[in-house]
Amino acid sequence: MSERSLILVVEDNEPNQMLFQAVLDLEGFAVEVVGSAPEALDRITQSRPDLILMDVQLPGQDGLSLTRELKRNPATASIPVVALTAHAMSGDRELALRAGCAGYIAKPIETRTFGAVVGQFLRAAGGERRVAAK
Repeated sequence: MSERSLILVVEDNEPNQMLFQAVLDLEGFAVEVVGSAPEALDRITQSRPDLILMDVQLPGQDGLSLTRELKRNPATASIPVVALTAHAMSGDRELALRAGCAGYIAKPIETRTFGAVVGQFLRAAGGERRVAAK
């Protein structure tokens, strides 16, 4: 049996946390969920994720500033980060990309395709280090 890709979800909204976890679990990913930037930094030092799904609007330090911090650190710079935001406005994608995100997913998510989209980001970032196993 192959080890599953680890996705770190950084999201402060509890219903969204539960939804993202459920959908990604069903797709065969290992999922860890945190609700703030400090929790994310702590978790990343404990277990290196294969991909980070980053809410843009976090309490305290926002997701894009955390992404910039991760990209400046050689120990975390190679971890792909995908922005998650309900603010799907013109220019938001560019802001996320400039912060170092590999891409952008608008909320609310499309539950039927979310897992596949996450898998595409993993492959686009250089391939899955661990293959999702169903």
